[in-house]
Amino acid sequence: MTVERALRIIAGIMILISVVLTHFLSPWWLLFTAFIGLNLVQSGFTNWCPMMNILRALGLKDRKAE
Repeated sequence: MTVERALRIIAGIMILISVVLTHFLSPWWLLFTAFIGLNLVQSGFTNWCPMMNILRALGLKDRKAE
């Protein structure tokens, strides 16, 4: 598994969890969803995300250039 694929999986899981928490606990959990979305947008512009550094430290490899 590559860093890019793991990052998308983690972001998707976090969004799903925040939606469930919003539904069952409090609408304030939508702030967590917005935080994830803002991080994804920032990562798209800068090509940098803290989670990518963590995943690389855990041994995941970057996608090879095509």
